[in-house]
Amino acid sequence: MNARPTEALLVLEDGRSFRGTSFGAQGEAFGEAVFSTGMTGYQETLTDPSYRRQVVIATAPQIGNTGWNDEDDESRRIWVAGYVVRDASRIRSNWRSTRTLDDELRAQGVVGIADVDTRALTRHLRERGAMRVGISTIETDAARLQARVLEQPVMAGANLVDEVTVAEPIVVPAQGEKRFTVAALDLGIKEMTPEQLARRGIEVHVLPATATRDDIVALDPDGVFFSNGPGDPAAADDVVDLLRGVLDAGLPYFGICFGNQIFGRALGFGTYKLKYGHRGINQPVMDLRTRKVEITAQNHGFAVDAPLDRAVETPWGSARVSHLCLNDDVVEGLELTAPDGRVLGFSVQYHPEAAAGPHDSNYLFDRFCDVMSTNRSTKESH
Repeated sequence: MNARPTEALLVLEDGRSFRGTSFGAQGEAFGEAVFSTGMTGYQETLTDPSYRRQVVIATAPQIGNTGWNDEDDESRRIWVAGYVVRDASRIRSNWRSTRTLDDELRAQGVVGIADVDTRALTRHLRERGAMRVGISTIETDAARLQARVLEQPVMAGANLVDEVTVAEPIVVPAQGEKRFTVAALDLGIKEMTPEQLARRGIEVHVLPATATRDDIVALDPDGVFFSNGPGDPAAADDVVDLLRGVLDAGLPYFGICFGNQIFGRALGFGTYKLKYGHRGINQPVMDLRTRKVEITAQNHGFAVDAPLDRAVETPWGSARVSHLCLNDDVVEGLELTAPDGRVLGFSVQYHPEAAAGPHDSNYLFDRFCDVMSTNRSTKESH
């Protein structure tokens, strides 16, 4: 690392403070303090738009070992507000890396702090819940930095979709023979999602979050996908209304993460903020249909409030919880079925496209293809 002022200060909104050394850019960063339990995949985490306005604490003890390479970016930039690590690797050791993590954080102006007791910090957040935080290489007085932290907006009620979505539609061509056309609403989409769809012969039209029902219908899609994304789903009323229009049009639906929460709201369920959320690549989830347990990648601070013991009738069909987190019984998936048993839409709270793994849930993209194929056959028979 280059020579620089070494001291950095981290202060939580409740006054708990940690001192460490500067990592990444100089300056200050504010956001919601959250922790990620992934042992690998820090580059995918940093470039995930779902982390907009969040300061991420890595629980893995050493970060930066494999440096940075442009092939693993999940979007066009780093989205985290700040980064907290225990031990920043002094060297990079990977044949694909072109620079260090420290270099990339500085290049993109992301303030970080190293040499922090991340175990103590994580335990504090588990006990007290996610909260606002500030990191500074400028301010040395914890009380003064805490006062500025308390001036920052909270995550509850934040509508951040417009800050991360694409400005114009993007078409990702199908790989091999084209089988389907899918309209994918970008609420903070990761690049691996259209890649996974394209591998299955799907032409993906990535649309801005401001797209209308008419924009979607004009594509004559075989299905509609809503992506992951940041912020509070309770604040995304326009997107909920759009999804209801999609369901009214009879288009098969697949949603991931934020797309699961929006699906829940469209079906009439509520959402709520988790105490500290699920973030990492080691979260156990049970498929309630098969009783199979999958190890999943997750990144969410909000969840759907839906009954676990019964289906609920909606204007489009019967909705039920399809997946459940085995750690805390949080809803991890929803399914909407027609009276004849056809799946009209489904969603999961976790990330089946997880680039850093695990890949237990990759089959869900194949399931989307099956749903679209069945819907197409039904339409043709009528």
